[in-house]
Amino acid sequence: MSNTLTLIQSNASNPKVWVVIGVTLAGIVILAETRKRRIKALREEDFGAFLDRFELLPFPPPPPPAAKQSLSHLTFSISDAFDVKDYITGFGSPQWKKTHEAAEKTAVVITTLLKHGATCVGKTIMDELGFGVIGENKHYGTPINPLMPSNVPGGCSSGSAVSVGAELVDFSLGIDTTGGVRIPASFCGILGFRPSQGTVSSVGVLPTSQSLETVGWFARDPSVLCQVGHALLNLSAVPHKRQRSLIFADDLFELSDIPKQKYVHVVRKAIENLSGYQTPKHVSVGQYVASNVPSLVEFCEESGKSQNSASTLKALSSVMLAIQRHELKTNHEEWSQTCKSFLGPRFSNDVVTALNSRNESIKSLYKVKTEMRATIQSLLKEDGILVIPTVADPPPKLNTKNKNSMKEFLDRTYALSSIASMSGCCQVTIPLGEHGDCPISVSFLTYYGGDKFLLDTILDVYASLQDQAEIASSLDPVSNANGSVEASELMKEKGNAAYKGRQWNKAVNFYTEAIKLNGANATYYCNRAAAYLELGCFQQAEEDCTEAISIDKKNVKAYLRRGTARESLVRYKEAAADFRHALVLEPQNKTAKIAEKRLRKLMS
Repeated sequence: MSNTLTLIQSNASNPKVWVVIGVTLAGIVILAETRKRRIKALREEDFGAFLDRFELLPFPPPPPPAAKQSLSHLTFSISDAFDVKDYITGFGSPQWKKTHEAAEKTAVVITTLLKHGATCVGKTIMDELGFGVIGENKHYGTPINPLMPSNVPGGCSSGSAVSVGAELVDFSLGIDTTGGVRIPASFCGILGFRPSQGTVSSVGVLPTSQSLETVGWFARDPSVLCQVGHALLNLSAVPHKRQRSLIFADDLFELSDIPKQKYVHVVRKAIENLSGYQTPKHVSVGQYVASNVPSLVEFCEESGKSQNSASTLKALSSVMLAIQRHELKTNHEEWSQTCKSFLGPRFSNDVVTALNSRNESIKSLYKVKTEMRATIQSLLKEDGILVIPTVADPPPKLNTKNKNSMKEFLDRTYALSSIASMSGCCQVTIPLGEHGDCPISVSFLTYYGGDKFLLDTILDVYASLQDQAEIASSLDPVSNANGSVEASELMKEKGNAAYKGRQWNKAVNFYTEAIKLNGANATYYCNRAAAYLELGCFQQAEEDCTEAISIDKKNVKAYLRRGTARESLVRYKEAAADFRHALVLEPQNKTAKIAEKRLRKLMS
């Protein structure tokens, strides 16, 4: 370098030297830009899903008369947590990759799929150390959601979900701890299966939290989803012939902003003409868990709330996350100590928090998990299928900075994912089209060990579900008719009487009739919202209050009731705004003062 500088200095007056320097610098810039564009083109070509491209060919087919390989001609990808011989398993972290050797053996699940005729074509990006459900990886980039490129794909198995959603492979493997397969399946509009915990081999798979996680898989086609399940679980081909009883989790659907007809109505209509399905039932999962998981009480009390459905689910998810943090630290603390200088900017905040966490009540955490499995087993028995929304919200925008909105998103998401994670039961994510340009899905969850029962159910009902989802998307909302003011007032008074008599459903029906007769009266909506709150139908209560406020912007009761509904839906920031607005209209309102103070403390 010093010789070069000396040469330039001695020829500084020669214009040809500066021409050569200029051309050289221009060449460097052009090469850098070309490389950048090439990388971008490659990323767009595979949606940024892959880390490594390779080909693991299937085992030779067995000679006749042996059965044909069930997965022949199918391709699949794997998350960066699965060992492949002679490749370093990176676990979503370049620092992990630098400090580990290449694998000596290939993971058992991969070998199983190769024996069944499938071809593995590469490793995909995942959340760092498998910790998270968003799908963003600041080291390798975030795989592009094929349905919503400006939004996250979901995690932790983001690349595997994207590779299926973008039709780059037929199916893929991921890991599901707190929703790592179920959530990206929903965000990418594909099928995702989380089997019963411990039923699929984890030999050759890096652990995040072994008591919660399981190998899961994605597919676009239900028959492929089931074929992969039969291979990995070694299932019999003979279908189950027993009855199926669908149970709708009413309180969990209240967490979602999607209209119920997009979920519940679609599923109800889908099974109407199918044989073997009993009349659907309804349950409040939060209340059922609160009544049957006594060890959860101490965690509800810690949050300072009464044990209603929302607080129960929040407590359950907090236990799940505490177990995940504890086991991640137990598994990888020794490694993290050797890499202390890299903790911080090189590691996601979630991973750093987990590795630095301490928990004194480990036995209590695992006791909740044991009781939770027994509780779901008791609810579903041998023919029950719990129907729940997979997620409560659309995929967040990429690089979302608003911590409050992200916290509320995660609270609702973990409340839903904790049921299968904490019980060890199997769950499948089923896409149901779109709502407002966002993919929506429903999940079926059944008892521990009921994997074949659930896979057979998917094959049986999938086509009908898609037909009904398409019909629901094409229907126009039914408009309310206005009628006599006197008749509507009569209906309102009947509703008031039913409300005072604690007959909440009757009250809702009377207020609904009043609204049909006169849809321009804010009081009718506000009163119906009060009845909905008593029934625990928080989404409907919020919608009614919003309608009341649109009619009468000074309706204090509407703001108070909407705030209560939003707090129950774990949307604290919006709830606090409602209570503050009520205080603006009525500065001495005690209910608003207490609620606003409580929420401010909660959010801090």
